[in-house]
Amino acid sequence: MKQDMIVILDLGSTKNTAIARAVRSLGVYSEIHPHDITPEKLSQLPNIKGIIINGGKNNIIDGVKIDVNRNIYDAGYPILAVEHGQALCENKRESWPETEAETKEVLRNFVFNTCHAAPNWNMKNFIADQVELIKKQVGDKKVLLALSGGVDSSVVAALLIKAIGKQLVCVHVNHGLMRKGESESVIEVFKNQMNANLIYVDASERFLKKLENVSDPEKKRKIIGAEFIRVFEEEARKLEGIDFLAQGTIYPDIVESGTKTAKIVKSHHNVGGLPEDLKFDLVEPLYHLFKDEVRACGIELGLPEAMVYRQPFPGPGLGVRCLGAITKERLEAVRESDAILQ
Repeated sequence: MKQDMIVILDLGSTKNTAIARAVRSLGVYSEIHPHDITPEKLSQLPNIKGIIINGGKNNIIDGVKIDVNRNIYDAGYPILAVEHGQALCENKRESWPETEAETKEVLRNFVFNTCHAAPNWNMKNFIADQVELIKKQVGDKKVLLALSGGVDSSVVAALLIKAIGKQLVCVHVNHGLMRKGESESVIEVFKNQMNANLIYVDASERFLKKLENVSDPEKKRKIIGAEFIRVFEEEARKLEGIDFLAQGTIYPDIVESGTKTAKIVKSHHNVGGLPEDLKFDLVEPLYHLFKDEVRACGIELGLPEAMVYRQPFPGPGLGVRCLGAITKERLEAVRESDAILQ
């Protein structure tokens, strides 16, 4: 990462993400890190220009008042204190405490006038950096990707194709619960237009048989999720020389997984549940991006707007939108009504 960076130290505030996004909207890269990160670990991060200490109502964890590592104040970085972060900075080091730090004006002053950060965070630079990093990580090895046709996996595919071309093996599993024309769109964009190494698996009959007479939505989800893993595993075992698994993990997935000071929203995974003997190193090129940045990255990579800006769609697909037991006729009715609504 060659871009200048502002680091946000997490003290349990709900505004961490909003501040990180606001800094990025100024064209400067930002990351959220644990409140007790050491100066040594900070020094390993690239191009840090300043630190925002962002407090909140959760400054007491398990009865203990939390603080940042005291040596941070002497590490030589400009510090902006927000909310309860102001109290932590008192009598420790000169700082710039503000009560409305989430506003653009205050952040702009701190980022540019105090930290002298360069506004060089954009998707063109991000893509160039990631292409270089992917090539360095992967070398001449092959990468496997479960390509659903959703925004995240589609952008990952486009980015990896740009970086390593045919070394990427995409597997698109049609479980018969897709939206109208969705699988056809994946084939058209990635195989026909981008010349991707794409394996198409029509497992619709297999999924429908597993879902026969199942009405409970949660049971449907579990069946669909487990069967997808089995299908993907079968395809993976047919392939040789695969060393890496690509995933569409994005920054909110990491932030929402929680830290010691933030409430855990969810434990994130993409293609989880693969057996132990299928061991891959992960490639997660969108790890640093928020959702709007993922879309901007997709556009920069040349993906169609209809694919990049499409409405989010759950993994179980139309299976959970089809109330009651699933039949081909009922599923088709839901598919057509969804297409009309879109």
